Amino acid sequence: MSRKIWLAAGAIAAAIVAAFLYFNVQEQTAGGDTAMLLPVDPAPLVIETRTGKISFSIEVAGSHDERERGLMFRQSMDDDHGMLFVFEATQPLAFWMKNTPMPLDLIFIGQDGVVNYIGHGEPMSEAVIGGPEPGRFVLELKAGIAEKAGIASGDRVRHPAIDKVTGATG
Repeated sequence: MSRKIWLAAGAIAAAIVAAFLYFNVQEQTAGGDTAMLLPVDPAPLVIETRTGKISFSIEVAGSHDERERGLMFRQSMDDDHGMLFVFEATQPLAFWMKNTPMPLDLIFIGQDGVVNYIGHGEPMSEAVIGGPEPGRFVLELKAGIAEKAGIASGDRVRHPAIDKVTGATG
């Protein structure tokens, strides 16, 4: 082959590699800054407060990747909706709000299904939010809903994912 043909072939190969790398990076970053939407669980989450029961429709973040992503990039959420984070074991739990543009209530729940702490997350903050006791679950709600609904430490939380751990039935 002549030198011109080799140069043209090399240029075409370089363009193909560059295009592949460009589109691969675009694909990775495009999904990286969009909100994760999990299916709404068919069973409602119910919190037994001192003034009565309150029910929420929830998404369940049960895998490591789902818990890591959580409500990042979510712009809004209905007052009666939340995300339940389910961990494999009771442990110290700590969250932050990096890449989360809406303020949240973070309800830390022990292995016994009882609320042990309610924290408040500021949008886009890297400040750590964690309960004083180890927990097994965290429920994230839109900011102010916990207070409005009368949710407090000591309240019992019911959902099949929690009842499975606590041994509670129906």
